[in-house]
Amino acid sequence: MGYKRVLLKLSGEALMGEQGYGIDPAIVQSIAADVAACVAAGTEMAIVVGGGNIFRGLKGSAAGMDRATADYVGMLATVMNAITLQDGLERAGVPTRVQSAISMQEVAEPYIRRRAIRHMEKGRVVIFAAGTGNPFFTTDTTAALRAAEIGADVVLKATKVDGVYDKDPNKDPSAVRYDSLSFLEVLSSELEVMDGTAIALCKDNAIPIVVFDLFGAGNIGRAVAGQPIGTRIHP
Repeated sequence: MGYKRVLLKLSGEALMGEQGYGIDPAIVQSIAADVAACVAAGTEMAIVVGGGNIFRGLKGSAAGMDRATADYVGMLATVMNAITLQDGLERAGVPTRVQSAISMQEVAEPYIRRRAIRHMEKGRVVIFAAGTGNPFFTTDTTAALRAAEIGADVVLKATKVDGVYDKDPNKDPSAVRYDSLSFLEVLSSELEVMDGTAIALCKDNAIPIVVFDLFGAGNIGRAVAGQPIGTRIHP
């Protein structure tokens, strides 16, 4: 495999598939099958999942909610997604632990960096829930932070599109996909890949990012193997 230890970032929106809200069990099953194959091949894997399929803090804030309160609600949504992913992975035969940045001992372990690393060394997938535990930070930033903390070789950002484009491909058919970008190019061009804090964290710690389409069968395995897929963002 191309990478020994990876941080997989899943958007909450991806989990709902074609539904308008919630979680599509078929999507969870597909992700679990791909992750199981990677773990069986020897990859150490951690996952950060968003909560946009249930609640988005920014949207709540725009509707008049206090921003910090809205972000905490969004963090709780990520815990729901994490527990659902855990169930799917364990039904696929993958031992899994959920670690939450907000204490809820009945359903998840607290986030402890050294324990997370030990879980991965033992072949368990660790799902990081509740973001960083702080408002005003996205789950993209969480992914970059946790990747640096656990010494991940790469951040794999699985999305609904097959890479990074110069324009929105859903709105402009002339949009061009990039095969490769530097961190500075992403920041200077203000490309909507991840928020600036996440990009800066990966840049400072020399952790490459691969943006790819989640819905292609076996795409997670291809990204882990280091095959050309999606867009690679590098130092």
